[in-house]
Amino acid sequence: LPAGLSQWFPALEVLDVSGTGLAELGAELLALPQLHTLLAKNNRLGGPGSLPKGLGQAPLGRSLRVLNLSGNRFAEVPPALLELHGLQSLSLGGNRLHSIPPEIQELRSLEFLYLGGNFITSIPPELANLPFLNYLVLCDNKIQSIPPQLAQLHSLRSLSLHNNLLTYLPREILNLVHLEELSLRGNPLVVRFVRDLTYNPPSLQELAGRTIKTRNVPYAPSDLPENLVRYLSLASNCPNPKCGGVYFDSCVRQIKFVDFCGKYRLPLMHYLCSPECSSPCSSASQSSTSQSESDSEDEASVAARRMQKVLLG
Repeated sequence: LPAGLSQWFPALEVLDVSGTGLAELGAELLALPQLHTLLAKNNRLGGPGSLPKGLGQAPLGRSLRVLNLSGNRFAEVPPALLELHGLQSLSLGGNRLHSIPPEIQELRSLEFLYLGGNFITSIPPELANLPFLNYLVLCDNKIQSIPPQLAQLHSLRSLSLHNNLLTYLPREILNLVHLEELSLRGNPLVVRFVRDLTYNPPSLQELAGRTIKTRNVPYAPSDLPENLVRYLSLASNCPNPKCGGVYFDSCVRQIKFVDFCGKYRLPLMHYLCSPECSSPCSSASQSSTSQSESDSEDEASVAARRMQKVLLG
């Protein structure tokens, strides 16, 4: 970048240096107190010194709202970007990222996050701590599972997950009641019911906790140690409508298909309290009927219909 940029254009608000072959963004940017949009796509950024030192503490760090660094060579999210607490839109698509740092949660103002076209294999649960996130793009990566914590993204309206390695979705995703777009094409989503046959028997503590919860045994916080009171508060209701039980740590994982908008059937992961609650594995083809079809009014199906629009192709 030319020297004296801040002197020539002290009131600069938008700067586009995309496709210019830049290997670093100079310190001249730091003194632009009104710059709110910086576009630096399709360059050679990504090596040491690509971003100016002290970015988070400079005037630019306080004013910047939109940053697009897609099509560069970043192998990790630069720590300096995680100090831009006023950032509302961040694009790092088409780079060489292999992971998303948990510190992404520090970008509390973020509304748009584009990380498509990288080599990301997992999503940190901390991503769910972005209260204003509306658009999350994670397509064209190598993601194998979605953390259930993403259901906490109550502002999320669009979630792009196409062309990954997903075989199921967490049933908690049904809690994203404001979601309008969900893109899942190009994933090896399973086409029949699958049950995880591994099941660790409940501990004595869990058995006691289940008994207290299912039989509504009265207790006061003064009756039990604080850690046991906290443990009892973590009970999860078994989603099987015919069971009525609870579980804590010991459960059976099962993939169950749920109708979305009467058009699509998606495999969702849910957890049952015991093997007795799990229906037998079906070896039938995708077009055959299954137990989930007869349980059309169960909790998952009712929640699924709250989705407004689902994009699969």
